[in-house]
Amino acid sequence: MADLSPQELRVLAAVADSGGFSAAGAALGLTQSAVSHSVRGSEAKVGAVLFERGRGGASPTPAGERAVALARRILRMYEVLGAEARGAGRGALAGVLRIAAFRSAALHLLPPALERLTARHPGIRPEVRVVRELGAGTAGEVAAGRADLAIATLNAGGATGATGSVPAGAAAPGRLLTGVLREEAYALVHPAGHPDPRSLPLLDWDENCGSYTRDWWRAQDWIPRATVKAEDDGMVLTMVGRGLGMAILPELSLREATDAVDITGLGPSGPVRRVGYVTAPESASTLAVRALIRELRSEAG
Repeated sequence: MADLSPQELRVLAAVADSGGFSAAGAALGLTQSAVSHSVRGSEAKVGAVLFERGRGGASPTPAGERAVALARRILRMYEVLGAEARGAGRGALAGVLRIAAFRSAALHLLPPALERLTARHPGIRPEVRVVRELGAGTAGEVAAGRADLAIATLNAGGATGATGSVPAGAAAPGRLLTGVLREEAYALVHPAGHPDPRSLPLLDWDENCGSYTRDWWRAQDWIPRATVKAEDDGMVLTMVGRGLGMAILPELSLREATDAVDITGLGPSGPVRRVGYVTAPESASTLAVRALIRELRSEAG
């Protein structure tokens, strides 16, 4: 199989990002026919159809999704090559560092680590995207080549999301690496001073109760079905403070708690979630990602 050129990889990524050949051509300064020719050539080299064509544009096939994800990751290595070489020679890191994180991690775990990182390396420019931990979640951003590192919730085996069960600290089937940063217990949060918080309706949000807590939840006959599903954990906490119900939240979410709520531990058998980082093997070796992981471990430790 002939190798794909960087330009061919850029075309594949642009078509996937824009949803069509014309839009990809506009983004790259190419004609639609040039984009179409490039995609056909890439498909011939790969030996698979990468895009479904239709009146509504072009969408990646399963083979195309994988090819585009790898294309983005390869192109990212081209982007960081110069910064890596200069950083190795001078000891000063520079360039964009792309990070995906779920809401409470972006609020409470990431900022102190980034503050120290940018103080040591002023040339680093973090770009942070808040991604919900649903479906592929933050780990999916790394797998798709849109992030260099993600802060993710990890189950007993590894990351939840696009890669399935990812053993912490090891290469995953989806070729991702993970590492545990912290373990945090869940607690019962309820309106301050309520005499019987377990009698209250349950408030929840879609990202809660992942695979790391479902078995525990199923075994608790006192937990009712959620009557209210909020947008995120911050909204749940606000609603509990207003006396609208109780909730079961992890420690990072409870950092925003006010005097309007009381927090009760769930005992040694209560659920615990792991929060960690997810990165691709090629990104894990870069100086900027390694430096960020050190700061995250320092913050969590």
